[in-house]
Amino acid sequence: MSRTVSRSRITRRTVGAGLSTLLLAAALAGAGTTSAIAAQEVATQEEVVAPGLLAAMQSDLGLTEEQALARLALEANAGELVPLAEEAAGDSFAGSWFDPVSGDLIVAVTDNSAVAAVEEIGVATAHVTHTAAELDSVKTEIDKLADSAPVGVAGWGVDVRANEVVIRVVEKHTDNPAVQDFLADAGVAGPIGVETLGEPIVTHAAGIVGGDPFYVGNARCSIGFPVHGGFVTAGHCGTTGSAVRGWDNTHIGQVQGRVWPGSDMAWVNVGSGWWTVPVVLGWGSVSDQLVRGSSPVAVGSSICRSGSTTGWRCGTLTAVNQTVRYSSGEVAHGMSFSSACSAPGDSGGSVIAGDQAQGVHSGGSGSCEGTSMTVFNPINPILQHYGLTLHTA
Repeated sequence: MSRTVSRSRITRRTVGAGLSTLLLAAALAGAGTTSAIAAQEVATQEEVVAPGLLAAMQSDLGLTEEQALARLALEANAGELVPLAEEAAGDSFAGSWFDPVSGDLIVAVTDNSAVAAVEEIGVATAHVTHTAAELDSVKTEIDKLADSAPVGVAGWGVDVRANEVVIRVVEKHTDNPAVQDFLADAGVAGPIGVETLGEPIVTHAAGIVGGDPFYVGNARCSIGFPVHGGFVTAGHCGTTGSAVRGWDNTHIGQVQGRVWPGSDMAWVNVGSGWWTVPVVLGWGSVSDQLVRGSSPVAVGSSICRSGSTTGWRCGTLTAVNQTVRYSSGEVAHGMSFSSACSAPGDSGGSVIAGDQAQGVHSGGSGSCEGTSMTVFNPINPILQHYGLTLHTA
């Protein structure tokens, strides 16, 4: 595979010419050394970003406050450029991602004739071999093998940066003949790579413990995002019709609908004196974060999650549209991955980027004490599936 990154243009359609460079310099140099334009953009970010989000980004991503503000500004700009760049790339579009080192949105293309049109928008380009449509087709073919996936295969999906479909295998099962046979069958569909996980992907529901959770029977999960009439959460937390109790063990409502497996989504109606508020809780360790929308961010962007076990944790969005095979055997499609850690009881909790809802937590591999990855169901498909409206500030 060939991948050559071009950064011949740095024009920024939304935040102004050269601001990517200015903000990046500000982030690296720290406060007091930015240009007037960069300082103004950072100040604008500071006005709308909750302190809790900044604290979590500093703790989990190792950033200073100035670096976090600069990065959020660049990520917001990248998110606005994604659909424009995809349109400009046309049939040669092969995916896109945010590069936190350069501050660029990088758009992969297979045809050099598309480079000029894409870079005119103000993004960097990378030349690759396979288009997004080709890789999506490979993933679709491998999805047909889901029912025959053996223990040890934890899922698969397109890796836009590697320009291939990556199949995830639990490390201790790598040499199992059944796993090797599955990889061989998957390889017939097209370009694949293999990524090992130290532990299988498990759902993150748990038995009753303290915190700010909700309960279905003896299972504890976390509230996702408020919608008009209730809230959304993970489907594996309870069956349709199940009674739901709040943190104080009083009745909230019932699970009105759920999809599990296949996806991992559900929504709960709210009544009995409960009401919704458009915030994501900091669980007492950081300030709460207002929810203002649900615009998806680019792969590589910083992203945080909030749950009743581990509170605020941050990382980056590492993959989208992934197929996951959980250790219990269920398969879910269209899932996204983050490097923010999580633990049992966080299921259903909020995944957010800045003030934009991204999804509800489903499960993960590893823990907050070591290397981890988390899985979440994107928010917009949940809203669309049930015809719900996000409660925003």
